[in-house]
Amino acid sequence: MICVSLQNKTCEEILALLSRVEMAEIRLDRCPLTEDEVEEVFSSDTPTIATCRIGGEVSVDKARRMLTAAIKAGASFVDVEIEAPKSLATTLRTLAREYGTRYIRSWHDFEGTPSLEALKAMVEKCLYHGAEWVKIVTTAHSPEEAQRVLSLYDEALWTDADRRPARGGLVAFAMGEAGRASRLDCLRLGSPYTYAALTETEATAAGQWAYDAMCRAVYGAAGAAAADGAVRGVTGESAVCDAQAGSDGPAGLSEAAKALGESPAIPCSKSFAQRAIIAAALAEGTSVLTGYTPCRDNEAALAVAMSLGAVVEREKTPDDIGETLRITGIAARKNGLALDTLFTGESGLLTRMMIPLCAMLSQEGVLIEGERTLLKRPLGGAKEILDAFGAQIENVGSAAAVEAAAGSAGGPETANAAASGSASAEAQVPLRVKGPLGCGRVDISGRHGSQLISGLLMALPLGEKNTTLSVSDPKSIPYIFITLDVLKHFGIRIGNELLGGRDFMESEGDWNLCTGILFKIKGGGAYKACEMPLEGDWSAAANFLVAGAIFGAGGGKRLGAAAPLVLKGLDTTSLQADLSIMDVLMDCGACLSQLDGERGELVVQRAPLQAFSLDASHCPDLFPILAVLAAFCEGESRIGGVGRLAHKESHRGKAIVNMLTQMGVAVRLEGDEMVIEGLSLAHRLLSGRLLRGGEYTSCDDHRMVMALKVASLGADSPIVIDNEACVEKSFPGFFTSFQQLLA
Repeated sequence: MICVSLQNKTCEEILALLSRVEMAEIRLDRCPLTEDEVEEVFSSDTPTIATCRIGGEVSVDKARRMLTAAIKAGASFVDVEIEAPKSLATTLRTLAREYGTRYIRSWHDFEGTPSLEALKAMVEKCLYHGAEWVKIVTTAHSPEEAQRVLSLYDEALWTDADRRPARGGLVAFAMGEAGRASRLDCLRLGSPYTYAALTETEATAAGQWAYDAMCRAVYGAAGAAAADGAVRGVTGESAVCDAQAGSDGPAGLSEAAKALGESPAIPCSKSFAQRAIIAAALAEGTSVLTGYTPCRDNEAALAVAMSLGAVVEREKTPDDIGETLRITGIAARKNGLALDTLFTGESGLLTRMMIPLCAMLSQEGVLIEGERTLLKRPLGGAKEILDAFGAQIENVGSAAAVEAAAGSAGGPETANAAASGSASAEAQVPLRVKGPLGCGRVDISGRHGSQLISGLLMALPLGEKNTTLSVSDPKSIPYIFITLDVLKHFGIRIGNELLGGRDFMESEGDWNLCTGILFKIKGGGAYKACEMPLEGDWSAAANFLVAGAIFGAGGGKRLGAAAPLVLKGLDTTSLQADLSIMDVLMDCGACLSQLDGERGELVVQRAPLQAFSLDASHCPDLFPILAVLAAFCEGESRIGGVGRLAHKESHRGKAIVNMLTQMGVAVRLEGDEMVIEGLSLAHRLLSGRLLRGGEYTSCDDHRMVMALKVASLGADSPIVIDNEACVEKSFPGFFTSFQQLLA
């Protein structure tokens, strides 16, 4: 990232510039701003650094007031010099932590460059005094002195892993003409950002580059053109490109990344849609579901609803965005369904939900069939859970089952068991389910995921008696609460108690500390028709949010011009597990904001990205796009929950490792964690380490396709995917939306 240092600017001038640069440092000691104007300036979506140097007419009290106002308004960073009074530094550090502002401690030597040992000691001093990121700037009188500062990026110098600069949080370069190249080289070595002047005539230090020249050096001619237009648009003066930067800049940034646009269409959440469709089919009366968007899995749910006997009517909305569904249900009752065969398409969720429902609704037995990757996916825990309720499930021998099982982790033995319908085989479609589904007190394990549990929660209220369901070691817990939310819309209320002791209660919702859930389900229930809006899908949106955080909107055409990416139709209070992408992006440094409330437009702005850590056990669908994000976050990112990926549409853990390895990204598995060595976009551009293009396999996995398309924005040549059509499973409009993103 290139940070423009702004001084001697009015509030109006700063606001005009913030929409045209990718990052800005605002010198509050040199800009004539009131506290109200400071609040207005730092409310911008553009990443900003608040700095106020003490001295002259700027007292400690004024610096405290101005920097406090900036932090509270939303400054991305606050830069506090190491010489600042301890009381001021402590106050600002506490405030920065409270408001989510990165805390920088900086040191400047305006006379020269001390020894390497002295430089290292200063870094250690800044870290000791609470720095999240450290800024070291000296004055170089020779190339050797500039190189001495840059040697701080050599991790071999830092042997104490707890104290050395981590996650790309070191900004180190030299002033002076001898240090001019170091301002660019620091990006190549991993600095999250560097500094530039708005124009050559506004340089704040010797050797400082003009913004358009730095954009040309980092992003190439397209970025320089955008920067030049931005500067002229505000100042009326034409910036002069530095010949030292060359005419084209680094080669290889994908043409796709040079044309990012904004506001792609986000489909409805299929987690909500499939649950609501089945609930509507079970209800008495006509339910109205608004905001529906078709995909293969959602259409399979509609087909199941009609197989159950529901009547489905569809109507396009006036704005041609989505559909309204009117579903007249069957007023379901226990043992009231006469159905021989049910086809669930390729949807694992739909299949697992219907297994308990078929056992409850039909005592005669139902054959459940599917297609494509579903035939290769063992339904872990299905037999164990059905046994606990006294119901039956058995594999049905078929050529497709044998072939699918032979290619699964079970190998020939599993294939033979599937062909013979052996009771010991792990459940796998096609399979037969037969009731009754018993009620009472039942203890089961949730280690295989939430989908079968969701099916139980939908089925058990139709039983004749009450049920107490104890689930130990629950996984993907947010999806269980989506089920409870949908059921509540349809008149079914289920009591629940989260278990995990004091640690969980004090963790503010850390699902990894939840050891169990106790459900109390009243029998003799009936589904009632309702009207329900279907919210936007965070799983789909995550791909665009990550693209915006890494590349911004505008890519190579607007790199240096800070165009935000805007998404519509998302609810930031959603129960969807993949809402976690917001926490991840904010943790790694992206700038996010929402306009007009919890369902307003969501804005994501490119920012310096640092490594992150996340246990994705409860949001496994995010894993592919998180891996791409980690590849562009400076430092070592860790994503837990690899074990949850084995039986997705692909063996997703292996697929991600193979994808990153082919792209040239260092990745390794440590137990249940995937560890990814990332480099910032600027680091990759300047060091010639963009992702490798070429031919890639999707592994017939829709989420791998979407992640690969986002990765292609940062590749050195086109990425060609073998089966792009599999995105129709969840997001048929993905490529249209992606082109909209690139418009």
